[in-house]
Amino acid sequence: MKILAIETSCDETAAAVIEDGIKILTNVVASSKNLHIKTGGIIPEVAAREQVKCIIPVINEAIKTPRGWPNGLPRSGGIEVTIRENIDALAVTVGPGLNGSLLVGVETAKTIAYATGKPIVPVNHILAHLYANWLLESDKDTSWVCEVLSRVGGIRFPAIALVVSGGHTELFLMSNHQNLKWLGGTLDDAAGECFDKTARILGLGYPGGPAISVAADKFSGSHPEFISGYKKMLKRVQHDMIKLPRPMIDTNDLNFSFSGLKTAVLRETNKFKSLKKLNGETIQHLAYEIQESITDVLVKKTLDAAQKYRIESILLGGGVAANRRLSEKFKLRIENLKLKIDLFIPPPSLCTDNAAYIGSYAYFHYHPIHWQKIQTKPDLEVEV
Repeated sequence: MKILAIETSCDETAAAVIEDGIKILTNVVASSKNLHIKTGGIIPEVAAREQVKCIIPVINEAIKTPRGWPNGLPRSGGIEVTIRENIDALAVTVGPGLNGSLLVGVETAKTIAYATGKPIVPVNHILAHLYANWLLESDKDTSWVCEVLSRVGGIRFPAIALVVSGGHTELFLMSNHQNLKWLGGTLDDAAGECFDKTARILGLGYPGGPAISVAADKFSGSHPEFISGYKKMLKRVQHDMIKLPRPMIDTNDLNFSFSGLKTAVLRETNKFKSLKKLNGETIQHLAYEIQESITDVLVKKTLDAAQKYRIESILLGGGVAANRRLSEKFKLRIENLKLKIDLFIPPPSLCTDNAAYIGSYAYFHYHPIHWQKIQTKPDLEVEV
């Protein structure tokens, strides 16, 4: 089954063609990130206007890219003819997200479904993030078959799934594809939002996650004593060390909170400003502690859930899952605890918003409804 998937929940305009839920035939993303860099964050109206411009060209590219049709290019005749002849179903993100952005994708998908008569599957964007773990890009040869079977066969249930993005930090228990239970989530700010806001406080730019990571790497590279595990640290280092809180890391639940971390960063920044010590090294030190704090909490809570429910696999999804320090800590902690748990993290290109995982989710949760009944749901619940 070939599914044409459309994703416009935030500032990306994306379309993909996915075969049998695991094979990426095409995956096209148009980003308006450069526009949002100028304003230090996403302005919903700007994002939606760019998506109106991009949606048809993106879909056209997704359904006409040669790599997507190994048996030959579709016949010319526009979107309608190409989809009629080569696509079995449609999938579209209905929420959660920015309503103006969601409308662009949903109305486009409904129009295509009406014109072609193809079934259409509404998709929860947050839950779909997890299905990036089932995807691999196809090649001209058939080597992808063995890779896919090996990877998909390696994801054993039950699994703990962590979705960590700009707007969400959620933990789920997956008993199988159809049985998903929400275990806990953020009580206020998501991890990705915390990265963005603290990066803005430090003047590191947007998007915050990559900016914080780069600054943190510079600090750890020049201060190996902070990460080497040495018990005897220089007195000067001990005196100058910045230590930020790890919010809710020791609570007995599986919830998160990152608003207090933002406040702590603002307080520390203002303190160093008043002392006239807010220099490049101090900013890198703060960035290092921000990343350590967020990743410490995410790893601790996730592994608490993994041990509580005796799971077989851990799945990560969402933009923050691309953070290299996060994956390092997961691997190290699993090894140190001698846990027999398989860790699955998508490649960075599939962690951020794209339509490929929308198509994968739709395949594994194939419940099409009439196009007239599909509506945007910007506040769509993730507690299932």
